[in-house]
Amino acid sequence: MRTPPRSQVVLRPLTIKDLAAAYGLTRAIGWPHRREDWALALRLGSGVAAEADGKLIGTALRWTYGTADARIGMIVVDPAAQSRGLGRRLTQAALRPLRGRSVTLHGTPAGLSLYTSLGFETVGVVRQVQGAAFRPGVLALGAGERLRPIGRSDPAMLAALDRAATGWDRSRVFAALLKAGSGVVLDRAGTIRGFALLRRFGHGLLIGPVEAPDAASAKAMILYHLGSHAGQFMRIDVPEEAGLVPWLLRLGLADAGTVTFMRRGLAPSARHRGQPRVYALASHALG
Repeated sequence: MRTPPRSQVVLRPLTIKDLAAAYGLTRAIGWPHRREDWALALRLGSGVAAEADGKLIGTALRWTYGTADARIGMIVVDPAAQSRGLGRRLTQAALRPLRGRSVTLHGTPAGLSLYTSLGFETVGVVRQVQGAAFRPGVLALGAGERLRPIGRSDPAMLAALDRAATGWDRSRVFAALLKAGSGVVLDRAGTIRGFALLRRFGHGLLIGPVEAPDAASAKAMILYHLGSHAGQFMRIDVPEEAGLVPWLLRLGLADAGTVTFMRRGLAPSARHRGQPRVYALASHALG
């Protein structure tokens, strides 16, 4: 396809009618997203579409968390339309309604120079670990602890724990993720101290988010999901600072690469001692 001149590229809102074409864009660049993964991401946020001659050639999405925070992601440009500044135009358009908010993203290596030029700073690294040939084991829980399925009354508590761990208000995200999947909670003497969600994503199943008071608790919940789905393709996106990657590799999962956690604006309130921390993401897009 001959790349149209920049003057012929129109930016407009991304709608559900663009879903099939957006799915085609990510397939073209090797991303694993299913149509259902795209639909969930768009339903939880809003987006910008780049169109030329009636064809979708680029996307960018944004999600707002409460009144002070936001994320951007799913920034994709048709390979035939790259190197024309379209990624910058899409990113700037996605950011425009987010003025005054702290904005985060997970950037691929190809996008780092763009995001840095727009004021984003690197604050961490996330490793994608995945595979089907793993060797799950069992990890003993502490006294008074047990794992149980997420109940109907738990979502509000999960969102509160997530806010303590991240500083974000992701109540809508949790409602959608629980509708799309399932999970377990770490119950300590009748109080929820952590959780690990599971849902279909990409080529198989994704474990995340996982939030827990310590690494041992996070490992116990991850092992629960791995043991319940032995032989199935599993993926988990782990912040490098959480320290779980060497352990996951020893279980037989493979390191599939990294993305960079970046932020523009003030960080959310600091995590305090005793609050949970993030051991796995919901997704690269949603954080």
